[in-house]
Amino acid sequence: MIPSSIIRDATEERTLSTMMAWRVREFGPPEIMKFERIPRPEPRAGEVLVKVKAAGVGPWDGWIRAGKSALPQPLPLTLGSDLSGEIVAVGPDVAELAVGDQVYGVTNPRFVGAYAEYAVASAGMVSTKPTSLTHVEAASVPVVAITAWQALFDHAQLKAGQTAVIHGAAGNVGSYAVQLARQAGVQTIATVSTGDISAARDLGANTVIDYRTQCFEEVVRDADAVIDLVGGETQTRSFQVLRRGGRLVSAVSRPDQDLATRDGVDANFFLVNVTNQYLREIARIIDGGKLRTNVGAVLPLADAREAHLMLERVRPQPKGKIVLDVGAS
Repeated sequence: MIPSSIIRDATEERTLSTMMAWRVREFGPPEIMKFERIPRPEPRAGEVLVKVKAAGVGPWDGWIRAGKSALPQPLPLTLGSDLSGEIVAVGPDVAELAVGDQVYGVTNPRFVGAYAEYAVASAGMVSTKPTSLTHVEAASVPVVAITAWQALFDHAQLKAGQTAVIHGAAGNVGSYAVQLARQAGVQTIATVSTGDISAARDLGANTVIDYRTQCFEEVVRDADAVIDLVGGETQTRSFQVLRRGGRLVSAVSRPDQDLATRDGVDANFFLVNVTNQYLREIARIIDGGKLRTNVGAVLPLADAREAHLMLERVRPQPKGKIVLDVGAS
């Protein structure tokens, strides 16, 4: 008979070398997600291994799961990109990060790997987390806050005194865009639904339009930029409100270039580029008390499928960012 101590040691070794993770082996609806025990990854050159304390859940996770990612996604894969946690191992060629650092950011350029107890992350895509935030709060920040920053300042190139229309201003990206614009002295015109009017004003929007009862193009003229976080008909109608030489920036779909040429405006779609430089700047603003996070539902890691049912609106979708509390699993 095998001694119980040997069995116990073998079990402990297996537990240390493996982890639970949400895997996708075929693209499809949330039901195809599998919570499995898999080998714990090891960091390679330029990477760190993070003990995940919390992982954010975003629409892009649903697109990847469904096979609708803008990037190639070889199967099988582990879902998730936004994370916050503690570095437990460092690969070669990593100079600025060390074991024990509390970090936040995203996993890698493919945006996969974070719905797990441990995740490998590119060292250039994580940074010291805001000290004023919990891990759950920090995991809600990276993709949406940096998307808002890059839309406003990198792509729309907005400056103090200029005017921007922000569609979907009460959403996860939009709420950061309103706050960041206000910090920069940009005048904001926020379009929201009836129930979000007071929230948009509280975030600092200068003008708030209820898109259910008002046509924004009848109110707005000669805006310097439109930040499109909605797409569809809203994006098409937005060309009418820009001054010649203005900019339409979309984080959701590619604008019609024929309309852009007709109206003499620049119009582009972009994918967010998360780097430690942006993460440091966002953390500085948050720790300065000038940027509020908005966490919605918080679920244990084991309930990630429920989070995706929320994304698909099979379950009620909360206001704010959905976050998986890995420590609660």
